[in-house]
Parts: sequence; structure tokens; C-alpha cells
Amino acid sequence: MSLLSPIEVLAGGMAAARLRVNTLASNIANAETTRTPEGGPYKERRVVQVVDDVPGSFSSALDSMTLKKPRIAGVVEDQAPPKMVYQPGHPDADQQGFVAYPNINVVATMTDLMSASRLYQANVTAVETARTLQSEASKILTQA
Repeated sequence: MSLLSPIEVLAGGMAAARLRVNTLASNIANAETTRTPEGGPYKERRVVQVVDDVPGSFSSALDSMTLKKPRIAGVVEDQAPPKMVYQPGHPDADQQGFVAYPNINVVATMTDLMSASRLYQANVTAVETARTLQSEASKILTQA
């Protein structure tokens, strides 16, 4: 029995979680950015994930199960309109005195960030466990 497929699935999960963490951290860091090189306020970015089937590597009833490996389909910009805040003295204010701010809910984004961080940690723990199991199984096989 090989644990390569489960470890590949967990590695895909770690990569997806890492990108989510980086993207969410960027959103939080730019929550007050009113001017970007593209013009206008920063636009929230979101990670789009999909799953690919990975055939099972178990020679038992578990073989009928299909592993799902996460894959990043892309990072997209949110197309929601910006928050308009009345600040007539702001250098980016329009003619009516409104400033366009990113439409980012920092509290919700921070919650998503904590979730993505914990998901990454859980995948690391699972990879370590799978490697330990593989090592112990190979010791048993060499002793037999």
C-alpha cells in the first residue's frame, strides 16, 4: 500500500490553503487603499478552488473511494462596487466629496484567514502522520 496519493492530496490542500492565506492577508492589508496603479480603489481578491479526482491506492474496500485533490482554478477580483465614504478633505475625493474605498469586510476576512491558517496546519499534521505511518509500515515489512 502506498501513501503517495493521500500525501499528494494533502500537499494540494496545503498549497491551496497557503494561497488563500496570502490572498486574504493582502485583502486585509489593502482594506483602506483608495488608489491603485490600475486606478480606483483596491479590489478584493478571491481564490477559486476546484477538485480533481485521484484514484485510490488502497487494495481493499477503500479502493472504491475516490480522493479529491484541491486545485487552484484562479484568483479573481470582486466586482462589487466600492464603499463610498463622505470625506471632502481626502485627496482622492470626487467632486461631491466622496472617497471610494474597497468593499472589504475586515472582520469576515480575518475570520476566513484564521480558518485558512488552521486548514493549512491540519494538512501539515496529516502529512506528518501519513509519513510516520509509511515509515512504520516499511519497518514492519523489513522485519517480516
